[in-house]
Amino acid sequence: MILSRTLSVLMILTLVAACGARDDDPRKLRNFRYNTKTPEEFAILPNKPLEEPASYAELPPPNPGGPNRTDQTPIEDAVSVLGGNPGQLTASAIPASDSALIQQVSRYGTAPGIRDTLAEEDEAFRRRRGNINRFKIFKIDEYNNAYRRQTLDAEAELDRWRRAGARNPSAPPE
Repeated sequence: MILSRTLSVLMILTLVAACGARDDDPRKLRNFRYNTKTPEEFAILPNKPLEEPASYAELPPPNPGGPNRTDQTPIEDAVSVLGGNPGQLTASAIPASDSALIQQVSRYGTAPGIRDTLAEEDEAFRRRRGNINRFKIFKIDEYNNAYRRQTLDAEAELDRWRRAGARNPSAPPE
């Protein structure tokens, strides 16, 4: 009798512990909380060195909340180092050199709000997955679990295309 009551109490405590608070924000599928008591060393970005302008009269107007000359811009810096034009990263118009590509990919029509539609559908999917996986004893990375059924098996696809007779010179030999 005492053993059954003890087991019942332990089972109830286990169930209550599994019902702990959960972060329902669907954008936070990556749930790494192993080292929360120490600072995150990769979150610290050093600024670029300060420079004195050639003329204080030619300084741009202040831009509250916007970027400044000492902020890190790793993508733009990489494009510049590799010989590219970082200004093209923010260009809004389609370059003339891409007109044939745009014509080819839009030959069956385009959906103007596809990015917003996909974002809404993905958020709904992640919310559904979050409701199914609500009760967990251990905190785990939810990203791979949520998208497991949508993952492409590269080996199986390569075999399928080889059986169909398609050649892929960059694939490893059989």
